[in-house]
Amino acid sequence: MSSSLTPQTPAPERRLPGGPVLQDSVTAAISAAFFEELASVGYARLSLEAVAKRAGAGKAAIYRRWPSKLEMTVALVCAVAVDGPELADSGSLRGDVLALLTESAAALRHRLPSKIIPDLLAEATRNPELAQALFGAVRDTRRAKATSMLERAVARGELPEDVDRELALDFLAGPLYWRLAVVHTPTGPDYLDRLADKLLAAFAA
Repeated sequence: MSSSLTPQTPAPERRLPGGPVLQDSVTAAISAAFFEELASVGYARLSLEAVAKRAGAGKAAIYRRWPSKLEMTVALVCAVAVDGPELADSGSLRGDVLALLTESAAALRHRLPSKIIPDLLAEATRNPELAQALFGAVRDTRRAKATSMLERAVARGELPEDVDRELALDFLAGPLYWRLAVVHTPTGPDYLDRLADKLLAAFAA
């Protein structure tokens, strides 16, 4: 997760067919409560009753917006992880890679995504329905945006036409996630710069 993974829950005002306008303030409160509850208990133990209680709203207010826990999760996670501007075009591949790493590091260090992201990935291995929904909506969309970044670099002559795009996408995501979300190893102030340089060298190899 702009494409940042940090929860900043949007809530456009909308009207149900034949029903009242859904209030922005209530949607925002429910959304914020959802992320807090998800970070606290994980997807498997998440209940809509607990989200409603934390939000100070009725359970019916949730069902007027999302028909199930799965659809609520996918909609809100997509809203912060996918629905936003394209990755910044800095004019150079290194600048684009560094911007992507900086955004990703900020999300992985944030108190909510740092708990939510590993939990959802683990739950997806046990829940095929969640995996299909999240991977299709979040993973594939974000990889498509990162692919656009690589294509710009090819067009500028910074990468060869035959660059292994799939492997490059794995490199972009893997090392930083391993360091910050799996082994929780502190990083120095120049870590992202050094990682960006290593990634560029790997892309060109």
